[in-house]
Amino acid sequence: MDLKYFGSAVLFPIQMFYYILKASVCMLLPSRRKDLSGEVVLITGGGRGIGRHLAKEFAKQGAKKVILWGRTEKCLKQTCEEISLTGTECHYFICDVGNREEVYQQAKVVREKVGDVTILVNNAAVVHGKSLMDSDDDALLKSQHINTLGQFWTTKAFLPRMLELQNGHVVCINSILSLSSIPGAIDYCTSKASSLAFMESLTLGLLDCPGVGCTTVLPFHTNTEMFQGMRVRFPQLFPPLDPEMVAQRTVDAVRSNTAFVYLPWTMHALVILKSFLPQFALEEIHRFSGTYTCMNTFKGRT
Repeated sequence: MDLKYFGSAVLFPIQMFYYILKASVCMLLPSRRKDLSGEVVLITGGGRGIGRHLAKEFAKQGAKKVILWGRTEKCLKQTCEEISLTGTECHYFICDVGNREEVYQQAKVVREKVGDVTILVNNAAVVHGKSLMDSDDDALLKSQHINTLGQFWTTKAFLPRMLELQNGHVVCINSILSLSSIPGAIDYCTSKASSLAFMESLTLGLLDCPGVGCTTVLPFHTNTEMFQGMRVRFPQLFPPLDPEMVAQRTVDAVRSNTAFVYLPWTMHALVILKSFLPQFALEEIHRFSGTYTCMNTFKGRT
């Protein structure tokens, strides 16, 4: 064996131990937060739900400008007015992120009218809550176009300028369902798993790009109208998350340049268990927790 490679092999476990120790210490000690006063934030799906709370939180933390994208003008206008009342400059544009040409066109309009986007938050998503055989083909395609491909188009539209400026951040509001799927939401789980792979690849690809980072947030069931009617067997143990808290943790993760955030923190255990438990044990966990039937009363929106 070449001496150089032998040395690298010996050094590797030491490096891993160092990084684990460093991460543990960083979790205990307060880290320096990024100042958002010069940032221009664009949030897709920004008219309601988590997107609305994200807009308010970015404004609260001092963002220079907030831009909202969405498909429903009424919601966008209401949220924009709320943000403007706080003293933060806010703009909204009608844009379906699943439409590639529309994304590129509206990105051009944003640059001309508002300026360069330095923080992109991919939050827009839809869910239909049906089994594969009960799902309409067009509805299945819509989920993939908005939840997954939309990130390709928005990131391609804004990331190049971030790289030029050496200042930028790409955020994805994903879901823990990207790692632990449930029945009755096959379109959503599939699209979120693809979205997670996209963000993992993008995060690694930007390691050597100074000033540009990524954050992926993976929350448990959040109490928004999108998943209205979803039920778990033990709501006391697994209560739905407050969208305001999800927004706060997301903005804090951007400010601290944290790559991946699991909400609540107990979801780390789910990831660990899935890595070594046999399939029949995982199935029993689903039966026990009631996730096999949690979508039976689903009344959410698309």
